Amino acid sequence: EISECLVGSEMCIRDRSFGVMQPLITAFSYTDDIAQVTTIVGEVAEVLSGEDMQRPECAEKLPADNAIQLKDVRFAYHDKEVLHGIDLHIAPGTVNALVGPSGSGKSTIARLIASLWDVKDGSIELGGVDIRTLPLAECTKCIAYVSQDNYLFDLSVMDNIRMGRKGATDAEVIDAAKKCGCHEFIMGLENGYQTVCGASGGHLSGGERQRISIARAIMKDAPVIILDEATANMDKGSSQKILSQLLWTDGLTVISIEHKVSPEILPLYDTILELKDTHLEERA
Repeated sequence: EISECLVGSEMCIRDRSFGVMQPLITAFSYTDDIAQVTTIVGEVAEVLSGEDMQRPECAEKLPADNAIQLKDVRFAYHDKEVLHGIDLHIAPGTVNALVGPSGSGKSTIARLIASLWDVKDGSIELGGVDIRTLPLAECTKCIAYVSQDNYLFDLSVMDNIRMGRKGATDAEVIDAAKKCGCHEFIMGLENGYQTVCGASGGHLSGGERQRISIARAIMKDAPVIILDEATANMDKGSSQKILSQLLWTDGLTVISIEHKVSPEILPLYDTILELKDTHLEERA
């Protein structure tokens, strides 16, 4: 009887052991998700703990034009300085390329001009006015910024573009799409402008998402537009078409961040600025 009890107990323990395996396997399958949540929570906490950008509620002086001037600009990520005294002048109504390798600081310059961050030392002027003396709403009104990591909402193509200027008519949205070469591929979608983009624009390709983001920026009708590698996922023909269309926009100041400029697009730029060892050099 004792031996039978022992055998029965062993079988019971073995059965219970097998029963524990499935929940353990399921739990381990969430390891990657838990790691992602940890990273996201850490990034959100870092943003929330950062210093608030100090800007006035009203501007004492408004920009006279769309000229952009950087004077001895320095900027650091934590304790690492990435910009060491940058001087730059961009004339109003010109198309400019800011070229440099990864990590050279070109995207940092673009984000500083767009008032996503404030300079540590030096100054950035828009139309002769230090942007730190302008309300954020005024900076946002004057500058349209399009990053490489663009985001589309789970809405129709029409509504995503209209976010650039709420209240715009359907005709105005279509006109903005035509200016950046979106119209043809949008009309080829299942429901045209009423096609839903999906979460983060997941129903569209990378190049299509970028073109819709640029159309949204054009819809904003800001006098300065910054393309931070916003054409990286497009073919050369599409990039050339977008820049060609922007050239015909009267008074628009364009800054395009690029790794390199292809010979086909080179003639479209008024100025090529090359960032070498955190110093800018104008290239003919």
